[in-house]
Amino acid sequence: MDLTHLSIGVPKRKLKKRVGRGPGSGHGKTCGRGHKGQYASAGAGKPATTFTGGQTPIHRTFPKRGFSNARFRKVWAEVNVQDLNSFDDGATVDMTALKAARLVSGSFDGVRILGEGELGKKLTVKADHFTKSARAKIEAKGGVCELIPPPRKPVRNKMGQGKHSAKVKAARSGT
Repeated sequence: MDLTHLSIGVPKRKLKKRVGRGPGSGHGKTCGRGHKGQYASAGAGKPATTFTGGQTPIHRTFPKRGFSNARFRKVWAEVNVQDLNSFDDGATVDMTALKAARLVSGSFDGVRILGEGELGKKLTVKADHFTKSARAKIEAKGGVCELIPPPRKPVRNKMGQGKHSAKVKAARSGT
């Protein structure tokens, strides 16, 4: 091994390519852009990866069909009547009680009580929905089915929230 075999290794920073500094630099005259063509002139950037060479783009060739309501879907915790037998007689059953009894785990938009099985206790059940058979079985044992009302829809201001509506409110209040 001698001094001719030594190297500086991998440089930490690569030097910037200085174009247009004469023929000796290797990047003179056309500055590495070649002669003519789309990419020879300034401002002609590389097209996107989805560019298909001037044809109709791929996203326009496929048909767009259908509509999905998945983002508006509500997820319900479904509990059968027979599962409510784990509660004490005369207890109030709601979402928190179901989670405490580990009949429901996770996050849901509400509770649906289904009529599978038999109920042997008198319970007060608070839920977002009851099937007809579940309601009949709970009320047959002397229990109560309390329906949780859905959230109220917000009142939409059809007149807008512009400057005019603020002036009208001020005029009506007498200030």
